[in-house]
Amino acid sequence: MTIRNLDALLQPRRVAVLGASDRPGSVGATVWRNLHGRFQGELYAVNPRQPALGVPVARSVAELPHAPDLAVICTPPATVPGLIAELGARGTRAAIVVTAGLDATLKQAMLQAARPYTLRILGPNCIGMLVPHLGLNASFAHAHAQPGAIAFVSQSGALVTAVLDWANDRGIGFSHFISLGDHADVDFGDLLDYLGSDARTRAILMYVESITAPRKFMSAARAAARNKPVVLVKAGRSAQGSRAAASHTGALAGADDVFDAAIARAGMLRVNTLQQLFLAVEVLARFRDNRSERLLVLTNGGGAGVMAADAAAHMGVALATLPEPLAQALDAVLPPNWSRANPVDIIGDAPAQRYVEALRILRQDRDSAILFIHAPTAIVPADTIAEALAPLAAERPPRVLGCWLGSGAVAAARARFRAAGVPDFATPEEAVRAFAYLRQYHRHQEELLQTPPAPPGIGLDLPAIRTLVEQVLASGREWLTEPEAKRLLAHAGIPTTPVRTVGPDPDAAAQAAQALGFPVVLKILSPDITHKSDVGGVRLNLHDAAEVRSAAHAMLQRVASARPDARLEGFALQPMVQRRHAHELIVGATIDPLFGPVILFGAGGTAVEVLGDRAVALPPLNVALADALIERTQVARLLRGWRDVPAAHRPSIHAALLAVAQLLADVPEIAEIDINPLVVDAQGAVALDARVRVSAQRPGGAARFAIRPYPADLIEVIPWGDDTVTLRPIRPEDEAQHLAFLERVDPEDIRMRIFYSRRSIEHTELARLTQIDYDREMAFIATRALPEGGEETLGVVRGICDPDNDSAEYGILVRSDLKGRGLGRILMDKLIRYLRAHGTRRIVGQVLRENTPMLALLARLGFAIAPHPDDPELRLVELPLQTPAP
Repeated sequence: MTIRNLDALLQPRRVAVLGASDRPGSVGATVWRNLHGRFQGELYAVNPRQPALGVPVARSVAELPHAPDLAVICTPPATVPGLIAELGARGTRAAIVVTAGLDATLKQAMLQAARPYTLRILGPNCIGMLVPHLGLNASFAHAHAQPGAIAFVSQSGALVTAVLDWANDRGIGFSHFISLGDHADVDFGDLLDYLGSDARTRAILMYVESITAPRKFMSAARAAARNKPVVLVKAGRSAQGSRAAASHTGALAGADDVFDAAIARAGMLRVNTLQQLFLAVEVLARFRDNRSERLLVLTNGGGAGVMAADAAAHMGVALATLPEPLAQALDAVLPPNWSRANPVDIIGDAPAQRYVEALRILRQDRDSAILFIHAPTAIVPADTIAEALAPLAAERPPRVLGCWLGSGAVAAARARFRAAGVPDFATPEEAVRAFAYLRQYHRHQEELLQTPPAPPGIGLDLPAIRTLVEQVLASGREWLTEPEAKRLLAHAGIPTTPVRTVGPDPDAAAQAAQALGFPVVLKILSPDITHKSDVGGVRLNLHDAAEVRSAAHAMLQRVASARPDARLEGFALQPMVQRRHAHELIVGATIDPLFGPVILFGAGGTAVEVLGDRAVALPPLNVALADALIERTQVARLLRGWRDVPAAHRPSIHAALLAVAQLLADVPEIAEIDINPLVVDAQGAVALDARVRVSAQRPGGAARFAIRPYPADLIEVIPWGDDTVTLRPIRPEDEAQHLAFLERVDPEDIRMRIFYSRRSIEHTELARLTQIDYDREMAFIATRALPEGGEETLGVVRGICDPDNDSAEYGILVRSDLKGRGLGRILMDKLIRYLRAHGTRRIVGQVLRENTPMLALLARLGFAIAPHPDDPELRLVELPLQTPAP
C-alpha cells in the first residue's frame, strides 16, 4: 500500500488513545501519560469505564468530538478488529496497535476492517511511535526522544527502548522513532518511501529482522538511498541458511550473503552493531562528500598513530605514502625527531600553531582524508588546539576526521569540532572504521546508479535452450547430465570443453578417448551423482588408452561400492585442459526464497566450500556490476596478476557472469547453475564442469528479480513521416547520447518544458535522468539511426509514479529543430499506453500558461486543463487512465 495515509500516522493533528487508563503500570496508562501535556495537537481519551484522567473521557469512538487522524489502541486483542472498523467509519486513517497477542485470524480481521477506509496500521505488538518535533510520544517507552534529524525504525521493541536510552545519554535527537512490531500493514518499504522524502529526516536508521515484499522493499530503499543515507543493522548474520544443497552454489549462497548483496544494490550501508549504526551516521552526516580512498594520520602521540595504522590494516584502509614535497615542508615546521612518515607524529609538546601548520601542509594532498588524533597533555589545553584548528579543519570540501582521546579533558575540544561540522570519534579504531564505512557506502551508491539493460553482445540461443530444458523435464529429471549442462552453456555463449559419452564399458571409453586425443579426463555419468569427485568418479590427465581402460574399471568398482543405489549411464570424456597460470573459479546461480535469483562468484575447484571465498550479487548485471562482484572476493587479487603471472582475461569472466544473469532472466525453469571450475588465464575462460538444475515450477525468471531489469519488451519501431524512430526505455549507457540531445535543445524550450534554465547539466544530474528504477519511473526516448552508425536521441518523455501508483507526473522534451513534426504526440502516446497498462490511475502535470503548443497537444489527447490555485502562470493538467469500476 506504500505511503497512502501515512501523513495521518506520522503527522497527526488529532490523536485518540483507545484504552487510556489510570491503572498504574498498564499500557493504556503509560501511553496516555507519555502523550498528555506534550502532544502539540488535540488529544482524546476513550475508555468505556471513563477513568479519571483530568480530561473528558469518551466511552466510545462515536462520542469523540472529532475524528482523530491517529488512534493508539491499547485494548484486548479481541476488540481490535471492531475498533478499527469504527475508526475507519468515523474518518480516522491511521492507527497504532500496541496490543500484543493477536493470532492470525484476528490480524486478518483487523486488516479486512481497515481495507475499505485505507486505514493504515502500525503494529500490532509494537512499542509505538515517537515524533519529537510534534511532542508526540504514542508509545509505552520509558523515556521521551529529543528532536533531531535521524529517523530510527526497528522491528524489535526492546531495541527501541534501549536505543532511546542510549541516544538520550549522548544527546542524539530524532525526527521519528518507530517500532514496527508485527508489521501487518505498515512495513519497512512504506516507511522508507515516506521518510526518504521527509524534509525533517537527514538519515534513516533501521534494525531489521525480516523483510517481506522484497521488490517493494528494494524499490523503496533505492529511492530513499538516492536522497539520504540509509544505514541498517540486520539480525541473524550468523544464520547461513544451512539447508541441504546438491550444488556448491546452493550450499555457499547463504541468506545473509544475499541480504548483503541486496543492501549493496540498494545503495544502503549495513553495519554489525547498534553502536556502529550511529558511528556510520556521524561520518555520513558530516563527511559524505569526501571521496578519498586513503588516510593521512596526524597525531601528537606515536602510540595513537600505531593504533590507527593497525586498525587501517585490519579494515583494509590504505594509509597514504607521505609525498616527499610534503615531508620537506613538514621538516620546516616540525621538530627534527618527528616521524617523517605516515602517521605524522608531531610530538607531544606541540603548541597549537604547530598543529595548524602541519594540518595546512597535509591538506595539500587532495587525494587523502586526514585523521587528526590528539591525546591530552599538560602543555597546551585541548580546547586551545581545537579553537586554532577548527576553521581549517572545517574547510570544504570535508577533509578532516577528528579523534580527541580521553573524556573530560577533551570534552570542550570535541564539542568545538562538532559545532564546526567536523566528525568526531572517541578512538582511532572508531574513526578508521567510520572511514571504511564511508568508502563502502560510496561503492554501494555506485551500484545503486547501475540499472543494467539486457547485456550487450550476449546472444543466447533461446530456442535451443528451451528445447533442451523441456526434454529434461519431460524425462522426469531435474538435474541435467554434464554433457547436457555443457550444451546449455554453449548455447548461452560460455566456452566449454567438448564431451563424448559412452556406456559403462571401459573399452568404449578407451576408444572415445583415442578419438578425442590425449591427455583426457574421465568422469562417471550418472543422474544420481552430482558431485562426482566425492565418490571417486573423476580421473584427470590420462595419457593413453590403457590408462583410460584401467581407470574406467577402477571407477566402476569405486562408484558401485560408494553408491550402489546410483544408476550408471556410462562415462563422459573430455580433453584435459592444461593452461599455465590458470585460475579455477566458480560461477553459479540459485534462487533465494526472499530475493529470488542470485549469482555467485568466487574461487573454485574441489576445495570451494573449504576456501569459502565467494561473493553474491542480485541480477540483472552489467559489466560494472560484474566487476564489482569479482572485486568482493580474495581471488580478485590473483586475477590481477603478480610477478611473472599475467593478469587473467577479465572480459571472459564478465561474459560468463552476464550470460548466467541472462539465463536467469530468460529461462524461468532454471533453479541452480554451478560452473566449477571455470578455468581462466590471460587468453580467456572455459567451463570444465557444470551442473544445472531445472524445475517445472519455474522458480526463476525476470519476474522474480528483486530489481526489475531493463524492460526490453517495451522497445518498438514506428513510422515517422518518411523515416522511422525507435521508442525505447532509457538506459544508463545513454548518458553521453542524452547530453548531446540536451545540447541541441534551446534554453527557452527547456524552460518551457521543465522549468529549467541552466545551460549546463552535471554528471550526477545526467545519471539521475538515465539510471532509473523502472518500477517507479519510466522514461522513453525516441532515437534515430545515424548514417555513420550508432543513433541519436530526438526526444524524451518521462513519467514518475508516486509510490501508490495513483498518479504519474509527466515531462516531455523534443529537440528544438524537430518541433512541429508530431514527435511529441508519438512520445506522449507511448507513455499513456505504458502507464495505462502499468495500472497507474492518472497522469498529472504543470504547464506554463504561455506554453500554448503543449496545452493544445494535451487537449487533443484528452487532458483536463485547469488554472493553478496558487500560481496564475501555471496550468494543472490531468488525464484519467483507468475506467472507473461500475
